[in-house]
Amino acid sequence: MESIIRKAPESFREKPHLDNYDATIARFSWAQAEQLLDGLPNGGGLNMAHEAVDRHLQHGRGDKVAIRWLGKGGGRRELSYAELARETNRFANALQGLGVLPGERVFLLLGRLPELYLALLGALKARCVVSPLFSAFGPEPIATRAEMGDARVLVTTPELYRRKIQGLRDRLPGLRHVIVVGEAMAGEDGVHDWSALVAPASADYTIAPTDRESTSLLHFTSGTTGRPKGAVHVHAAVLAHAVTGRYALDLHENDVFWCTADPGWVTGTSYGILAPLVCGVTNVVVEAEFDAQTWYEVLQRERVSVWYTAPTAIRMMMKLGAEAVKAYRFPALRFMASVGEPLNPEAVVWGLEAFGLPFHDNWWQTETGGIMVSNYAAMDIKPGSMGRPLPGITAAVVSRNGGGGIELVTQPDVDGELALQTPWPSMMRGYLNEDERYRKCFVDGWYLTGDLVRRDGDGYYWFVGRADDVIKSAGHLIGPFEVESALLEHPAVAEAGVIGLPDPMVGEVVKAFVALKPGFQPDEALRRELLGHARKRLGAAVAPKQIDFRNSLPRTRSGKIMRRLLKARELGLPEGDLSTLESDEKK
Repeated sequence: MESIIRKAPESFREKPHLDNYDATIARFSWAQAEQLLDGLPNGGGLNMAHEAVDRHLQHGRGDKVAIRWLGKGGGRRELSYAELARETNRFANALQGLGVLPGERVFLLLGRLPELYLALLGALKARCVVSPLFSAFGPEPIATRAEMGDARVLVTTPELYRRKIQGLRDRLPGLRHVIVVGEAMAGEDGVHDWSALVAPASADYTIAPTDRESTSLLHFTSGTTGRPKGAVHVHAAVLAHAVTGRYALDLHENDVFWCTADPGWVTGTSYGILAPLVCGVTNVVVEAEFDAQTWYEVLQRERVSVWYTAPTAIRMMMKLGAEAVKAYRFPALRFMASVGEPLNPEAVVWGLEAFGLPFHDNWWQTETGGIMVSNYAAMDIKPGSMGRPLPGITAAVVSRNGGGGIELVTQPDVDGELALQTPWPSMMRGYLNEDERYRKCFVDGWYLTGDLVRRDGDGYYWFVGRADDVIKSAGHLIGPFEVESALLEHPAVAEAGVIGLPDPMVGEVVKAFVALKPGFQPDEALRRELLGHARKRLGAAVAPKQIDFRNSLPRTRSGKIMRRLLKARELGLPEGDLSTLESDEKK
């Protein structure tokens, strides 16, 4: 396998926005980048939805297709930027008619339907705080997030409402309005039919002055202890969406763009909705889940030119072989990128074999709000590398010194923690109701990411692993505490410890270790029952795939389960310092 994929300028179908990395870095400033945005008229501040939708009408792009939606049943709907403006205005007016105030939280729980996109942008116009949820979550993760976020409005489908919300309404006393997309539901207070509510609303709406530091999005991400963290983002983040869409994804106005991520995850919001629309491209939305043949057909039929997907999907395509791709033609496709978990070198190179193009990996987090490190259209690729920092982003490798401070690692090829110098526009402004947890992320003007990396002599960054116990599976961050808590709800379970195990397809799979209460037998029937219990409570994306029984689990003297030790023993790794170990039951 070649160690470097060289880029020849004559091979570019579009002149890359970032055609000289060092020169762009040297001249870049966030203040100058503001020219990419319009701002609200008459000095009214900055609103994400205005930058993504309304301003394009003033630049003659009203008739251009903004969203091309492809339904899983064969349906198709196109919304021009002018139509998108009108329909999002209707939703903003509908919220206003319900008495929903700026700053109140609008939660979205539905698949990739057109209404999801209209609701998100319309709620941003109304200056509400939007929190998209992954519709494949089970009832418990959904209720926890809606409860933490004080959901006032929920947009969902009748099926999802009945299966995942209706029985938990008593936990959500602030949820005043449920707007259902699909068949009408009658007889429940505060439940509204989308068509009856939104269609009659006015298509005219003026976005009120919006402070660029006012909260726009609330994204939840998992932690190692306690409940999920609610990362708070502001309208100013749209500047980072514009810059990263331009430089990391190389979006040009004539592009047809497809991001395969679900908006229930931050990638699907930042790059499945906001960045492409801010950049004025045509944004393809595919309702159906992954199917290689369907995906190849979409790339060919819709003439997708820029494609942003996930390593798990790429590895699934690799498993089917490059020959499966050869039946299709992709004359418009010019740039492919990947995010969510490290992309192995073989997958980068496989892109050349299958599509004639390499995949460009990049790195960022829910907390960063946008792409921070990337491989670029005009830059040579070192397969397996995350790439180099974005213009306007200063990255470093650091080590914690034990006294609460950090030291910069200046020599190359030394492992350390990835740190980003603050601030940047899309940086989270807080963890919801957890100020101390937020402050601990920052030391001496640096945001500490919790990801271990190394930087080579050419300035390329390479992912090494996580510094904590968070599990990364198929691009999803899974907090072991949430899984352990669900298992402990079962009457047979006395203790539970959860780890991630390496998996060649999805990165990591969730494995649980369980100690039972007296009177319960660790047999296969109980194992299946516990797996089903967790799947019902958490959803398939989060629930463990494997469960092992133990007499007891290793704990520290303070009572904390030593997940590190469970993982080391499972993988045959060194067990490390055991001085804090209280019990050492291995079986």
